[in-house]
Amino acid sequence: MSHSPFRVEPGKKVNLSHWPTDETSPFKDKDQAKPTIKKNLERLIELQELLYASASHSVLIVLQAMDAGGKDGAIEHVFSGVNPQGCNVTSFKVPSHLEKAHDFLWRHHLACPPKGMMEIFNRSHYESVLVERVHKLVPKEVWSRRYDQINDFERMLTAENTLVLKFFLHISKAEQKKRLEARLEDKTKHWKFDPNDLTERKKWDEYTGAFEDALQNCSTEEAPWYVVPSDHKWFRNWVLSDTIVRAMEKLNLKYPPAAEGLDDIKIH
Repeated sequence: MSHSPFRVEPGKKVNLSHWPTDETSPFKDKDQAKPTIKKNLERLIELQELLYASASHSVLIVLQAMDAGGKDGAIEHVFSGVNPQGCNVTSFKVPSHLEKAHDFLWRHHLACPPKGMMEIFNRSHYESVLVERVHKLVPKEVWSRRYDQINDFERMLTAENTLVLKFFLHISKAEQKKRLEARLEDKTKHWKFDPNDLTERKKWDEYTGAFEDALQNCSTEEAPWYVVPSDHKWFRNWVLSDTIVRAMEKLNLKYPPAAEGLDDIKIH
């Protein structure tokens, strides 16, 4: 996937101000992109069926973003047609007392997909180098060593045939403002509005720095990060679907061999 313009190359310094949030190339508008997105989603359904049937690999998709970055919307649209028997979503909230009693990766490892399954992390183990860093919940000497621990964790997963794809849904501060205002204006979206989002918005620069370090330190050949321009939701959906389909096709998934003697069976 090294050809992808959205992939963070391992070892490359990341400055998010150099990554556009409103990119639409190679499309001029949403209507032009629709047929390609539709084709990608249809192919994703086929690939997920192959994944489930073969049970030789698993797929872990990590979604991270600023508040209102579009994680929920991306899950709803990109994975709308997949078989729910073979796909699971885990949303990581504030860790429980039990989870805090274990190492920071424990609850995430428990949620990793078994072979044949696709798992989507809505927020992830990266919260431990984002929220915990920004809010100073742990000292620098703790969160700074977690990058290597995360890389080792993901390297182990890929060695066990888990495809790990990580997406940072990149929106501008102006777009976040627009989306938060939309939640206030639409009563059907009030449930989505958390006053704490405004407190977090004040820490935009601190979160940006934390994301830059996470992307820079943890984009590896085994588990690359992709910075997805997400001001336009339709373009976000295209990048996600296109990247996932291309990566899954490289797995060369096959249906398992049929039982012997099927040609001779007659059902009366």
